[in-house]
Parts: sequence; C-alpha cells; structure tokens
Amino acid sequence: MKREEIFQYVKEQYGTEPEYLWKKILILRCFDIKWKMVCYNYGSGKKTLGLEEDGKINILDVKCDPDLVGMLIQTYGFLPGYHMNKRHWITILLDESVSEAKTLDFLDMSYDLIDSGK
Repeated sequence: MKREEIFQYVKEQYGTEPEYLWKKILILRCFDIKWKMVCYNYGSGKKTLGLEEDGKINILDVKCDPDLVGMLIQTYGFLPGYHMNKRHWITILLDESVSEAKTLDFLDMSYDLIDSGK
C-alpha cells in the first residue's frame, strides 16, 4: 500500500491530514496530542531495520494491541515499532508484503486504541 493511499484513507475515514514534523517523517495526529500513525521514508536502508536486503523503504508505525505484537513481528512485513515503544507499537513495511486490507485494519485498530484511551 502506498503512503498516498493511506493518507487518503485516514482523511476520508477520520478527517486527519498528514503533518511534517521533520523532513521525511509524517505523522497523523489523533485528538491533538497522541500519535495514531507515523510514516517514514526510511532512507538509511532496510538493513538498518534488520532486513537482509538493502535499499530505501517506506514504513508505517501504528499503535497495536500488546497481545498481538509478539505474534505479528514473527511475520514478514511487521517489525517492532521503530523509534516507538516496542510493546505497544508495530512497524508495517510499505513494500506490498502486507495486504492493503490488513494495513487498513491495523490503522483502524490504532485509532480505536487511542480513542478508547482518551
């Protein structure tokens, strides 16, 4: 799934626009202060993320149910949350290894987890 498709989805579903905090890092805020999603254009390379191949990659960090994190990160396409709390966040590779439906499900779960905690 491409970043632009994700941005379109969250705009239509939640009325949230992407915001640049740093040069290559976009966030989508939820309730003004909590992050629902962080999207990186990770130029330092896949190897830095622990992947065998090299090259640039887009990644997506979303909040996740802690009971699912351990199982998910054993599946290709999912990593522990990059620069986030590894118990509560996962990183999704945006290289088509995770289906669009699953990516959107995790975005919705992230939103619901933050919504229930506000």
